[in-house]
Amino acid sequence: MAYEDATLDEIRDALAPEVAANAAFDGWTPRAVEAAASALGIDADVARLAFPGGAVDMIDAWFAHVDAEVRARLPDDRLAAMKIRERITTLVETRLEIVAPNREALRRALAILALPQNVVRAAKLGWRSADVMWRAAGDTATDYNHYTKRMTLGAVYAATIAVFLDDESEDFANTRAFLARRIENIMQIEKAKAGMLGRGDRMPSLSRFIGRLRYPAV
Repeated sequence: MAYEDATLDEIRDALAPEVAANAAFDGWTPRAVEAAASALGIDADVARLAFPGGAVDMIDAWFAHVDAEVRARLPDDRLAAMKIRERITTLVETRLEIVAPNREALRRALAILALPQNVVRAAKLGWRSADVMWRAAGDTATDYNHYTKRMTLGAVYAATIAVFLDDESEDFANTRAFLARRIENIMQIEKAKAGMLGRGDRMPSLSRFIGRLRYPAV
């Protein structure tokens, strides 16, 4: 692909996976950007403009690329044939498959995001990935469930990544087993929440009770 007429966003998207591939060796540095630009035939000065925020912008772009790649590999019609538990599991496992060739780059990225000045940005990136997965899974909640689901999945994904980074088992079997247990926890939580909401519908309303005391039904 020729990039002479590409927008900066298009250049950033193209560079993101190449930068990640080089970050394992060069770190999330301008050197990784230059190597990626050279591989794609992009002017180095233009490539540097794509990441004005430095390492965190590079990581952000890579994570966005992973989000997009997950959706490309798992279109709606494929996910629709699965139960919700399988959808979430497949979405997380697919993310891991995409980042697996660049585990060292991921390790370095997480170290950068863990720095105090990057904690807020890191939280936003984690939320974005969890949101992408829940939306892909078909979640349409707009109440507090929207937030609790993403917080829970974000925590599960972060814990799974910690296992994944040091997993030397065949085909990441240990990571897959860990994820299966955590997904089971999510399903139990969602079931419990549904039960509580169901009981709540049957509980007497305090506001209605007080209203009846003030304005008794005729």
